[in-house]
Amino acid sequence: PGDTRDAARVRSAPAPVTDVARLCVCDLLVAQCDVNCCCDPDCSAEDFSLFTTCSVPVVIGDRQLCSQKAAVYSLDVEANPPERIFKLIDQVNPSIFCIHATNYKQALYLKTPEIPTPENFDQLLEKYGGASFRTEPDSWDLDTDVQNPPEANETSRYEYGAPVQTEDAFLRLPSPVVSSWCSDANPAGFLVNQATKCIRSVSVEKCDSIQALSMLFYINSSILAVPKSSQMVNITVQSIVVQSVNGMRTLLSSSDVLRLPMVLDELCINAVLGVKYHITHIDMGEIIEAAAAFVLGAISKEELSIEQSFEISFTQENTQPVALSGNPGYVVGLPVRAGFQPQGYPFPAAFLNKHSQLTILHSTSTQDCLAAQGARAPVLFGYNMISGCKLRITAAMKCQPLAQTLLDVLKGQSFPEYVASFGNSQAQDVLDWVPITQLHISEQMISYTLQSSCQIPVSLGIEVKWTKYGSLVNPQARIVNVTATITTTTLKQLPSGRERIIPITSSVVFTDISAPAEPSYKAWPTINIKLPFDFFYPFV
Repeated sequence: PGDTRDAARVRSAPAPVTDVARLCVCDLLVAQCDVNCCCDPDCSAEDFSLFTTCSVPVVIGDRQLCSQKAAVYSLDVEANPPERIFKLIDQVNPSIFCIHATNYKQALYLKTPEIPTPENFDQLLEKYGGASFRTEPDSWDLDTDVQNPPEANETSRYEYGAPVQTEDAFLRLPSPVVSSWCSDANPAGFLVNQATKCIRSVSVEKCDSIQALSMLFYINSSILAVPKSSQMVNITVQSIVVQSVNGMRTLLSSSDVLRLPMVLDELCINAVLGVKYHITHIDMGEIIEAAAAFVLGAISKEELSIEQSFEISFTQENTQPVALSGNPGYVVGLPVRAGFQPQGYPFPAAFLNKHSQLTILHSTSTQDCLAAQGARAPVLFGYNMISGCKLRITAAMKCQPLAQTLLDVLKGQSFPEYVASFGNSQAQDVLDWVPITQLHISEQMISYTLQSSCQIPVSLGIEVKWTKYGSLVNPQARIVNVTATITTTTLKQLPSGRERIIPITSSVVFTDISAPAEPSYKAWPTINIKLPFDFFYPFV
């Protein structure tokens, strides 16, 4: 099995779809018929009879070819019921500058760009650092008879949103359809992270025969590594959490043994209350691992229904999952994503930090600054926040260690250097990261007069300026500037035996700097006329 998996990972990219009879630009819904899309393979004859027109009447491949196929779609409205008419015709390009054959096969693929790293930077600089560069194909193939082999258009990878196939049907992700009751006919879409909750009708007497309450219902079918293939990926049990009747949860030390529902003392135990799928895939659209985490619980005979929760997430191999805060703009209430620039990196770039969040001091019940060190709260977009603590200063305290401790309390152990301008900004997109401007302000503080004094930080103020970006119909929140201001004060040494309490504060303010939309009427010409006095009658 290991050799088979390794061989599958290194296979070549799937052949692009070049058959115009299979191309369909209006096919937007997965496994559903799109209205008036005459080339949609999911539409039946009954669907075509309800169409009023063909939204895409002609489908042509590469218009630069000298000779090309064209798929023509139309409706025969005189038939009863109306029927779709499909024709495949040959067209000749009238231009003298046309392509005779597509023998450069690399041009048919969208290649994944190579992300610069410290290891490959010199190699990429040597290859692309000149005034010009070129890429030569491995070979030129002028034999047009083999340019479209029989299996050229067969799908050999998962595409975004395509149902995850299993050996019997597809991976089920139960969800409410019309009402809140669970429907098991909802397929999990590839790369579509989902979380659903629904109500399931149960009966304690029959709980051992209800499939949806059993772990086997969710793991007994192996997943196809790629669509329509014989390579299977088994779903392993990652963890099992048992929930008692009163809601207390316990993580089992072993997940190797399946726990099936059964009736015990008028209770249905080991009933599935929640399932979390985690799918691992490679960049070629192939699934290589699948795991499920279960929450099992007990159901009393008084309960006629239970609420089940289901979740699925996808992670690419050898990558760390990064939580997003919007797509693309920030969503109010989600954390502001932050990062820093690694030392010694050959060019400016922002990388996510450990928690990839901007944080501030988290207030504790004791309000003790020295005890609050390390307690952080994420900065949530759109939420103005303020927190603080109290510092008890005595004459025995040293100035420099105290100042460094307060700075760590305010800024944390690793204060970020950059903030993501969008909620879905990627680490390699340098222009999508905004540097944090750090300012320092000093103020005087009245204290007991002695010879020595020192500067200690007493507050951190973060101002996040954001703007509405994009269409007026669906504007996206974009961060354009972040300023972190540290305010320090002069603290003079206290007499022996005396102490003082100083408040330490941390705050975040969000400021909307969006410019109002320019009204279109400014470009209208002015007409110098006088309307009749009753022109708007009966309105004023």
